[in-house]
Amino acid sequence: MRKRIVILLLLGWPIVALADHITGGQMWYTYEGFANGKHVYNVYLKMYMRCNSGRQFPNPLYVSVFNKTTNERTDDITTPLQRQETISITDHNPCITNPPEVCYVVGYYNFYVYVPPSDNGYYIAAQINYRIDKITNLVPGYGQIGATYVAEIPGNSNTEEDMKNNSAQFTGSDLVVVCARNSFNYSFAAKDPDGDELRYSFCSAYITNGGGGRGNDGAPAAPPPYPSVPYGNAYSGSTPLGDKVKIDPATGLITGQAPGEGKYVVTVCVQEVRSGRIIATQRKDLQINITDCNIAAASLLPDYELCDTSKTLAISNQSTSPLISTYNWEFSNHNGQTIFTSTSPSPSYTFSDTGTYSIKLVINRDGPCSDSTIAPALVYPGLKPSFDVNGICVSKTSSFTDASTSVYGTINAWSWNFGDNGSPDNNSYNQDATHTYSTIGTKLVELTITDTKGCHSFLSTPIGIIDRPPIRIAFADTLICVSDKVPLSASGNGIFSWSPSSNMINGNTPNPTVSPAVTTTYYVQLNEDGCINTDSVKVNVVDHVTLKAMNDTTICSGDAIQLRLVSDGLHYSWTPASQLNNATVANPVATTPVTTSYQVTAVIGSCSASDFIKVRAIPYPMADAGAGKMICYQASVQLNGSTDGNSYSWSPPGSLDNAAILNPVATPPGTTAYILSAFDTKGCPKPGTDTVVITVLPDINAFAGNDTSVVIGQPLQFKATGGVSYSWFPSTGLSSYSIADPVGVYNAPSAGIRYKVYVYNEANCVDSAFIKVKVYAARPTVFVPTAFTPNSDGRNDKLRPIAAGIKNIEYFNIYNRWGQLVFSTRVNGEGWDGTISGQQQQTGTFVWVVKATDYNGDAYFQKGITTLIR
Repeated sequence: MRKRIVILLLLGWPIVALADHITGGQMWYTYEGFANGKHVYNVYLKMYMRCNSGRQFPNPLYVSVFNKTTNERTDDITTPLQRQETISITDHNPCITNPPEVCYVVGYYNFYVYVPPSDNGYYIAAQINYRIDKITNLVPGYGQIGATYVAEIPGNSNTEEDMKNNSAQFTGSDLVVVCARNSFNYSFAAKDPDGDELRYSFCSAYITNGGGGRGNDGAPAAPPPYPSVPYGNAYSGSTPLGDKVKIDPATGLITGQAPGEGKYVVTVCVQEVRSGRIIATQRKDLQINITDCNIAAASLLPDYELCDTSKTLAISNQSTSPLISTYNWEFSNHNGQTIFTSTSPSPSYTFSDTGTYSIKLVINRDGPCSDSTIAPALVYPGLKPSFDVNGICVSKTSSFTDASTSVYGTINAWSWNFGDNGSPDNNSYNQDATHTYSTIGTKLVELTITDTKGCHSFLSTPIGIIDRPPIRIAFADTLICVSDKVPLSASGNGIFSWSPSSNMINGNTPNPTVSPAVTTTYYVQLNEDGCINTDSVKVNVVDHVTLKAMNDTTICSGDAIQLRLVSDGLHYSWTPASQLNNATVANPVATTPVTTSYQVTAVIGSCSASDFIKVRAIPYPMADAGAGKMICYQASVQLNGSTDGNSYSWSPPGSLDNAAILNPVATPPGTTAYILSAFDTKGCPKPGTDTVVITVLPDINAFAGNDTSVVIGQPLQFKATGGVSYSWFPSTGLSSYSIADPVGVYNAPSAGIRYKVYVYNEANCVDSAFIKVKVYAARPTVFVPTAFTPNSDGRNDKLRPIAAGIKNIEYFNIYNRWGQLVFSTRVNGEGWDGTISGQQQQTGTFVWVVKATDYNGDAYFQKGITTLIR
């Protein structure tokens, strides 16, 4: 039995369309008469769905009726889907490149509404799931949202005839191709059976206010007000296709240059104006699919307005179709006289005078897709929109006063958008307008003006709607002496009033003066156009200044100390000021070289008090670490300290023989700063210190040069290094024995002279090195042994060139018996170890060749044979 109940419930539930397929809708009605105390309306609802969506319209559909002022629900209606049809463009224009598919499934509903007479009027509303997804002119990533379609029945507050209304019905065709960044026309025209004047404007599309904006097909509509869809990407309800697209307020024709490719929600409101009164507003909501197509057309804007400051027109065809091959432009004045022609795709012209000019464009003249168009150019610079705002308080009337000016025409039309999306009174067409905001925040108010020359201009200004005006108080509370006066200070926009008013001057200004006899809290009220805010200031009144300075103290001479006191004073003055970092604060820092008595005076208005602090300054103990010294590497030195203190110590102690005496012996491993700290019992608790630096010179790296050979008469340049002064012994053959680089010349052969050089550093520390010089009684030559034994016994292991009287060796090469080069060098004394690529060579003979330059600059060449013995 339970299962049957569930099945019956499911069968009885209405079919609900849940998909992202609804692309628009509109509602209208005809008046059928008055019966049984109620007005009768025959209501039609027309909805659009994208073709081939695989979805269906709601069947049945819930429709609800609400009181227009109280938003009270008066009726809920369910109505079946009457019929549906498919409309599409089947014959595409050959002058359209990449034409899109334009196809809608249209669903029709028809039902009756019965309402009693009402001063307020009624809304008829239906809420649908869902709009198509990813709409370009909405906030990115918002997701699926529902749609609310509304018709408005006027009340009879002005006349009973108003409720006998036949609403305006939109009649424009929806089979229109709109190509991205191309000019287009799209009619949202309507007809009105009652002959009411119709005024058209862009307005905000509605989402549902139930289910998080997602819609509720399977339930009655939620009551108004209905929120706007979340416009984004610089679009709004008043500019759903950007600022290059306009709607004619008299005809409902949308014209201009389309934005980029995408899906855009566009809503047009048509106001029914009867005897100068707006009695009702009807709406048509449609998602327009703008595609990446292109129309070969002579396409200009509806007009070109040079109405600000410039008289120069830079113009181009709005169509960029690749099918366009030629351009012919003609600019004419009001007499029909041609003043400028051009075949450029984008000409520019500066008009010499004001006036209305005709711009004609012909494309592809006498060819395929030929087209022409004419647009006016209005050259009347000097139209400037401006307005003043009075009243920015939420729930109170804000007044907008037009202050626009026109140099050449008279302003005759105004269009206001108060930036209050969802409000039924968001628009006005009066010169001066009023609006009441229900929420706080920044509102973007837009004014579009038109003058008698046909010029339009637009101004967008943000205004802040507040619940209370901000007050800025200079101080929260203050302190004065009895009988003193004190100025209070507040800032903000609006009218100020202070209380209590006793002992107050100028209480209705931002800056009154008060002289209370006792501590008093003053309250300030700020009224900005009916918005009120309050704040307070407490004035504490005293008859004397409380002042208690810190106790006297002792410090080491020249040290800094913070002087402290307890006081309710407002201002302070210390002396002597020269020893203080700031003599006007309560707790300054004092630097005291000698004992000083500091006086402080604390002031509250005409009340004052003084006190003293004595700071006794005791000199630091004297400490003298002695003069710095420079010593040899790994040497020791005695420190010589002195002090008038009764205890002392050295640091660091690690390299001292006794850190607790004045004259310790130091053996520092490197340059070291030794600190002598001295203490006494005179009152200064800190040590006196001094530092001595013992500079330890680095170890001397004495070098006399490598052993060498010369021939008789050959000058030999010595070059010792490692110090700052030198001494050679013996001095045989040397040009000087006391320099680093003497020159030696020899007139007799020698088996070897062994020279010793003493090398001294800055501290006269000394080290020594040796060099051996052989002198040959021969011509310059290179000696090469006839054999060598590379057996690693330390004797004759390498075959080396030994140069005597040679300036430099150009090469010393060794070849095996097959002529292979096995060794080469340019360095005297560098030899071959008997290996080739790491492989030991067997006993055998090798040829050597040497080429060099002797010390006279003459070339030297020699070759010979040597034997490798294993």
